[in-house]
Amino acid sequence: MPDTITFKIKRQDSESSGSYWETFVIPHVPNSNVISCLMDIQANPENSKGEKVAPVVWECNCLEEVCGSCTMVINRKVRQSCSALVDQLEKPITLEPMSKFPVIRDLAVDRSRMFGALKKVQAWVTADGYHDLGPGIREPQNHQEIAYKLSECMTCGCCVEACPQYSLNNNFLGAAAISQSRLFNMHPTAKNIADERLDTLMQEGGIADCGNAQNCVEACPKSIPLTESIAEIGRQVSGKLWSNIFQA
Repeated sequence: MPDTITFKIKRQDSESSGSYWETFVIPHVPNSNVISCLMDIQANPENSKGEKVAPVVWECNCLEEVCGSCTMVINRKVRQSCSALVDQLEKPITLEPMSKFPVIRDLAVDRSRMFGALKKVQAWVTADGYHDLGPGIREPQNHQEIAYKLSECMTCGCCVEACPQYSLNNNFLGAAAISQSRLFNMHPTAKNIADERLDTLMQEGGIADCGNAQNCVEACPKSIPLTESIAEIGRQVSGKLWSNIFQA
């Protein structure tokens, strides 16, 4: 095993400044992940030229591929940096921020657009008061299995980073929001506003803007069946469209 590991990191000092590459060489620690290496760089922010520089900025929280905050582009592939083991990566290791979101600084990006998309499709369970409504509807096993898998979405951004239709210059909602629409349209209570969600998905930036590249399902770290969700929501939107025509 090598004694050191080289990282080439794409940096940006502020939201408005230009980007540049900086190289760091750190001691190799077996079985370490990208996050632990970034912590080593942060503890001693010295580049390969021996110059003291500002510590690299990135986001992380859970360190167990649950929160979704540590997403970045590693060796030209979007993924979670907490589960990226350096011993399994091609060297030198390149780290870049996601390109589909505004860069805040270095590897940290602003994913507000993804959360805004969830607001647009009302990806929540509506509640009419907090009084006792009695036992809920018993859901069949196959329904539970689908819903549980869809609920694993952590809004990490991998699906939209890999999507050729999603860019900084359009308003496509993306696969995550479409899949969450499917989840809440399945929910015994949340489905009460399913028509409102479908109306939103029929507008510009909705389901019709999906080009069916299927990159999203390949990039998803939780293996969520995103293409199945897109197909199912497409079916629901088509049904809603015909319903609107005949009710007009």
